[in-house]
Amino acid sequence: MGNKFILSGLLCLAASAAVAGAAPQLDANVREMIASRVDNGELASVVIGLVDGGDSAVFGFGKVGAAAPDAATVYEIGSVSKTFTGLLLAKAVAAGAVKLDTPVAALLPGYTIPTWRERQITLLDLATQTSGLPRLPSNLAPKQADNPYADYDAARLKTFLQGYQLTRQPGKSYEYSNLGVGLLGYALATQAKLSYAELLREQITAPLGMAATGLALTPAMRAKLAPGHDADGKPAANWDMDALAGAGALRSSGEDMLRYLQAMMRAGAGAGAGVGAGEQSKQPAAQPFALAQQAQRRAGEGDVRIGLAWHMNPLRGTAVVWHNGMTGGYASFVGFTADGKRGVVVLSNSAVSVDGIGQAALVAGAPVEAKQIALPPETLADYSGRYALQPGLVLTVRPSAHGLSTQATGQQALAAFASARDEFFLRAIDAQLSFQRDAAGVVRGVVLHQHGQSIAAKKLPPEPARPAIRLGAEALRQYVGNYMLEMGLAVAITVEGEQLYGQATGQARLPLLVPALDEALYAPADISIRFRRDGQGKVNGLLLRQAGNDVKGELLAPQ
Repeated sequence: MGNKFILSGLLCLAASAAVAGAAPQLDANVREMIASRVDNGELASVVIGLVDGGDSAVFGFGKVGAAAPDAATVYEIGSVSKTFTGLLLAKAVAAGAVKLDTPVAALLPGYTIPTWRERQITLLDLATQTSGLPRLPSNLAPKQADNPYADYDAARLKTFLQGYQLTRQPGKSYEYSNLGVGLLGYALATQAKLSYAELLREQITAPLGMAATGLALTPAMRAKLAPGHDADGKPAANWDMDALAGAGALRSSGEDMLRYLQAMMRAGAGAGAGVGAGEQSKQPAAQPFALAQQAQRRAGEGDVRIGLAWHMNPLRGTAVVWHNGMTGGYASFVGFTADGKRGVVVLSNSAVSVDGIGQAALVAGAPVEAKQIALPPETLADYSGRYALQPGLVLTVRPSAHGLSTQATGQQALAAFASARDEFFLRAIDAQLSFQRDAAGVVRGVVLHQHGQSIAAKKLPPEPARPAIRLGAEALRQYVGNYMLEMGLAVAITVEGEQLYGQATGQARLPLLVPALDEALYAPADISIRFRRDGQGKVNGLLLRQAGNDVKGELLAPQ
């Protein structure tokens, strides 16, 4: 770390929030993982809280010249909020107000809740991401693309549910749904005749003494709020949520999240154990914190299971319980070992995953990462291009804010970081890239090292650029609107002057090149858009292509 980082003083907390006798320490590997990410600007700041037995500590990392974050610094925690909604359900079950198999329709009289034949969506279906509802509602049409959930109210939720048709039976398969858990939070609050914020405060945050946790920012929370940043390090707007607040609306601090984490760990040690993958618990634990983390159903492939929002799976041979979160400007990870002995909270004010940090801090034995170095923009530009790995498999490489963006045909983009000139490593997967130069120093190829194999790929000639045509502002406005993609993601198309822009929910706004009528491109991310028209010639949808994948989008009616 040298002198490039400020490590805040330790805040030692026992279970009762008193000063602990033996504060846990960050190991050198985790410390370096955090330090390197803050040093290169990938993460604006990080707060990490550790629980080890009865002792805990909070560490803050920030750049020199900026105020170092501490245990009281406030961050958006995104989808970690879902675990609070799961706990609200567990408390309602323990109080006898509902059962896990209670249909959500019973809590929302006057609402039409979609069914599959005669199978209704239950509260357990919503909490375990098996409801059959999509990730997002199709009528999510935000007025502010950088604050996408702010104006999604109860009326829009009711309208969507009334018109939606399930495509499969609830309870049968896992599909992550912000809509589903948001609906759960809304239903529980409606039954209690409170707002979600009021129910949360009454049932969880006030009893645990979490004064810096809530939906709305109090003056004290605002004073300690870390400003958000998108994945490129640019300032990002805070997110506000209305009807779907239970899916991701909370802000909190490291100190408060440790209180929450310790309550979970004390009550639920071993709660997730002993239930086979896919096996639903027959005798739910009466204690709410234990019930919340009791395994209920499979969560996708492999050994991952899900309780009431909490995920659980083995990590380096240790059973762990966890959830992560991300908004437009923040990322979070909360997890603990199923035996209740160790826990971790990671909060950052950058929209970049901190899962790897959290997992490394939670269970010992994480591989030591290569040390990242910074390369000048002109060197990074040398690597830009397309590399033929195999017939039909092309690796596209572009400079990014913190290194390189790499994307193989049909796959998601992954960040690569320099360990030396011409040498890069990936964090998301165990892979390395070695770029090759000719005698003149020009990059001509790359070798991909993965799974013990090395694949050499030649650099392909650049594709001919497509010149833009000049469409006036009036002509561009025919494309303006919100488009709902098949995957449940909204894309807003806007115009400023004579420039067309595209912005996916919670992502950065991108300037689009218009090479032809009804076509738009964003070359740096290999995105192309073709607008579709109806029989009367009006734009009614689009076809978005990225990395070889085509996704249809329907133009939403103006709200």
